[in-house]
Amino acid sequence: MASVHEAARPLIEMQPKHKLFVGIDSDGCAFDTMEIKHKECFIPNIIKHWRLQPVSKYAREAAEFVNLYSKWRGINRWPALVMVFDLLRERPEVQARHVQVPQATYIRAFMNNKDYPQSNEGLRAYMAKYPNPELDQAMAWSEAVNATIADMVYGVPPFPYVRESLQRLADLADMIVVSQTPTEALVREWEEHHINGYVRVIAGQEMGTKSQHIKLAASGKYSPVNMLMIGDAPGDLKAARDNSALFFPVNPGDEEASWERLCKEALDRFLNGTYAGAYEAALIAEFEKALPDIPPWKKKVGR
Repeated sequence: MASVHEAARPLIEMQPKHKLFVGIDSDGCAFDTMEIKHKECFIPNIIKHWRLQPVSKYAREAAEFVNLYSKWRGINRWPALVMVFDLLRERPEVQARHVQVPQATYIRAFMNNKDYPQSNEGLRAYMAKYPNPELDQAMAWSEAVNATIADMVYGVPPFPYVRESLQRLADLADMIVVSQTPTEALVREWEEHHINGYVRVIAGQEMGTKSQHIKLAASGKYSPVNMLMIGDAPGDLKAARDNSALFFPVNPGDEEASWERLCKEALDRFLNGTYAGAYEAALIAEFEKALPDIPPWKKKVGR
């Protein structure tokens, strides 16, 4: 089994060419792909492969909340799947239909084993040592998701001002993609729109967590005030903070305006050293208001 560090060797071996480092999330941040991937690819396969047809309405609602409209937006597919199951299991409407929502005992064990990356490759290696029918089902689901994405998600360009921002930074910063999407899909999307040349490494889930991506690529190589993470989810903010990096939020639902602000305003501050402090704090406060942690169906009944 190749360890996370072995898979992430391009990050480990990356040496600075510039004083500045910038990490960029992809799905929902650089590309407007979150909605189509989850609503058309992930969720139909969750319902199909985990036999949730009798409660498909509630499964869809839970999956959209976790992956798109909550503070967990953008997390890895495995903890997201487990969270969907947990939210479903506690809903009275689901209980009333006597649907057996998976406990995901063996998926949780895989997730908790830090020797294996939370990717298909990691799961496949884990299954070789710890075989179980639930994991066979999990792999079938995950592979179906990837196949549906490959079949359906194409022709979705980066948000306006993404390319312009990359062009502004091209000769000033070492840039990498920091994502929990499978690397193959990331490479396909960045190459399709001819922006892969702006980044030195495209790091997907096989290379570890987002925090690990930044640590391996940048820790000890750049001053923290010269490190910036651009993302659309709290996990991106956490990855930045775990590495003492600055953070620029791309606000869900207001992505175009966020990228325009980055290109025309925030990058100037990052480049001249006035980004940290009150300016960054105001952006993050605005960002955090947009992503709740209580599902809307719980608010409806006052729970």
